[in-house]
Amino acid sequence: MLTKKADTQGTSTRVVVGSKNPVKVGCTREAFFQAFGGEWWVEGVDAHSGIPAQPRSESETLLGARNRATHAKKLLPKADFWVGLEGGVDEDRVGMYAFAWIFVMHRSGKCSQSKTGTFYLPPPIVALIREGMELGHADDLVFQAQNSKQQGGSVGLLTQGLVTREAYYQQAMVLALIPFLNDTLYST
Repeated sequence: MLTKKADTQGTSTRVVVGSKNPVKVGCTREAFFQAFGGEWWVEGVDAHSGIPAQPRSESETLLGARNRATHAKKLLPKADFWVGLEGGVDEDRVGMYAFAWIFVMHRSGKCSQSKTGTFYLPPPIVALIREGMELGHADDLVFQAQNSKQQGGSVGLLTQGLVTREAYYQQAMVLALIPFLNDTLYST
């Protein structure tokens, strides 16, 4: 098991998130605390995803998360972990659904990824996304909100606050940490 003390030999453990969005930074901090306990120095940086502002497929969204983690590492190479979170949409025969991919890199070179649950978007939001609007902007327009993607997000708006965007991401973040919680089972 990776523990803060064993991992850092008594120094502060640094986690860099490839976004300054307070929801993404907050869920990362909480997930690392949940998984490992102790204090974690978690900071966000403006990392590029290298994909369109509104990813429209599973693979594009995962690539965005991976790119954010990789770019975060280039920006702040002296860290223990780099994290990329990317929300996206895709479609199947039922409709358009939303989700997010999490990508975690450790200084050892070990990487892991996990995906949130999915939920289907209502037709008014789907129509705006198909016209080229980002999900967060579509949410703001339909729900008459401001900057919802840095607050409860679609999931918060659609569940009427029962599931916040931070809680939604946090569970997937913990799942992405499984290989680090079980280091010997997931050796590189």
